[in-house]
Amino acid sequence: MDDQALREQLQLAGYIADEGLATTLWLADELARPLLVEGDAGVGKTALALAMARARGRRLVRLQCHEGIDLSQAAYEWNYGRQLLAIRLHETADASAAERLRETDLFTREYLLERPLLQAIASEQPCVLLIDEVDRADEAFEAFLLEVLSDYQITVPELGTLTARHIPQVLLTSNGTRELSDALRRRCLYHWLDYPTLAREIAIVRATLPEAEATLIDQAVAFVQRLRREDLGKTPGVAETLDWVRALHKLRFTELPEDPDGLMGTLGCLLKTRDDRFQIGPDRVRQLCEGRRSVGVAEKAPQSAAASGG
Repeated sequence: MDDQALREQLQLAGYIADEGLATTLWLADELARPLLVEGDAGVGKTALALAMARARGRRLVRLQCHEGIDLSQAAYEWNYGRQLLAIRLHETADASAAERLRETDLFTREYLLERPLLQAIASEQPCVLLIDEVDRADEAFEAFLLEVLSDYQITVPELGTLTARHIPQVLLTSNGTRELSDALRRRCLYHWLDYPTLAREIAIVRATLPEAEATLIDQAVAFVQRLRREDLGKTPGVAETLDWVRALHKLRFTELPEDPDGLMGTLGCLLKTRDDRFQIGPDRVRQLCEGRRSVGVAEKAPQSAAASGG
């Protein structure tokens, strides 16, 4: 399968990718290399992994990174409850059975709890491993990931090295909250996922919300595209666009109303901070609906790339 076929598969799975993204995904799979996808929140990084799993008919294994994540949450931990129960059962058995219980008997796969990384390594079928928001984890966790991403294996001191039966397709996402190490970047292919162009975002919304009126979608997406050029604390992503169009459709809008007051109650779908909410008042909404810019507000360069909601 080539990159064009992958692009078509992704579209059938509900994700509209451009040629560059599809090519990078295809290369990552062919070269058995992890893919690091960076971009602002809401441009569709997580949704890409979900679509890849659907397109390939593979299981999705997701590791959600956060500050303080450790080995027991990401890879494995021992089932101490079962180990303790085994000890007590042997203590109540005859003396010879108790003598036969050795420490090594308590550290077998039977007592190992598999967390996402080990689940992907041990999977009996090819899977997609999503390491989401890796930038939220610390550098020590990044160092542990190097073994997984380089050799697709995890070392468990009590058992030895567990190697992947099938190399998973690995996608790492980052919102850029901190700089990732050079060692991690070296092990990955890379793609920057930007906000989609107007035409692509319209296509995304139409594919996701086919029940909404085409005129409403066109006008709403154009509004959001102009809104992204404002000096906002939190720029709305594709996920916010989808939420807004879904809300407008639920309110039985077939196009954007001429009166901005009709939209003010729905802006909570797009604007997620207090300052942004106060900045975009009725007058500014009216100007954005009309496609006009205020004096003194500089135009930004057009943004382009593939994305899907999520």
